[in-house]
Amino acid sequence: MLASAVGASPSEVVFTSGGSEADSIALIGGMAARQAEGRVRCLVSAIEHPAVLGMTGRGAEVLPVTREGIVDVGAAVTAIDADVGVVSIMAVNNETGICQPMEDIRRAARARGAWLHTDAVQALGHVPIDFRSSGLDMMTLSAHKAGGPVGIGALLVRRSVAPSMVGLGGGQERDIRSGTGAVALAASFAAAAHEATAGLAEESARLSAMQAQITAASRELDGDVNSDLAESAPHITNVTFRGVRANDVLFLLDQRGVFASVGSACRAGVHQPSEVLLAMGRTPDEAAATLRFSTGHSTTDADVDRFLEVLPLAVRQARNAF
Repeated sequence: MLASAVGASPSEVVFTSGGSEADSIALIGGMAARQAEGRVRCLVSAIEHPAVLGMTGRGAEVLPVTREGIVDVGAAVTAIDADVGVVSIMAVNNETGICQPMEDIRRAARARGAWLHTDAVQALGHVPIDFRSSGLDMMTLSAHKAGGPVGIGALLVRRSVAPSMVGLGGGQERDIRSGTGAVALAASFAAAAHEATAGLAEESARLSAMQAQITAASRELDGDVNSDLAESAPHITNVTFRGVRANDVLFLLDQRGVFASVGSACRAGVHQPSEVLLAMGRTPDEAAATLRFSTGHSTTDADVDRFLEVLPLAVRQARNAF
């Protein structure tokens, strides 16, 4: 059921404990396999999840992004040569919601024999996914972002691609990821993915309407929206409110029952400017004045109405205290 929901064959689905493990297998296992073929370079974009960007500690090179948060396609195409083993570009950024242009990069990777991986954790259930027609070699998914259980994810691996196993064991799941499968979690993941993709058009329209309201309210407060909504997923809105500390706004919203964030969940508790926004050319002060507003299947019109009511109060109070 999971395979059919995302346009893959059942044999292309490798279950993992979540998105981070899937990313790690794709990058660490992928490069181990490619290095055995003499391909020694790995390329990752500057706005990746830490599970991908962490490959820089293993020698990966970073591809720049524009001020709009889009991978510099020209730089990427130039960088991909016959020494590149794996390229990883996030499908939908987890802080800004920006969708990346994959096709030009895919063509360059294919022409030079590099494997192209995407972290699509934020895409599932929010933008269309079809692994088969995408031409990608590997794709990371996670259940809980699509309404499924925590602790289960998947790496989609094209049948012609064989990353090395990064752990020891009995060689389950195509010798890519050993261990006893979590059957109940996998079944729940499949059910959630099926439901999320079956109702994608309606849910996307619903969340887009909410995003338009959030964006309009933010701009009325002189907020700068850090994405082109036409190039973004509908469930994430990233806004810089100059003259505030984002943590102050976050606290004031929380007091009134509205929950936002100052980065991504994977960086919760890390009190430093967002690496994503810095990579997009924002200053540390701008990054420190930026919040992420997220919606999902459980978000109601009443939730958005409450947000529209309390956001002006929180921002103005934070500015007065700055």
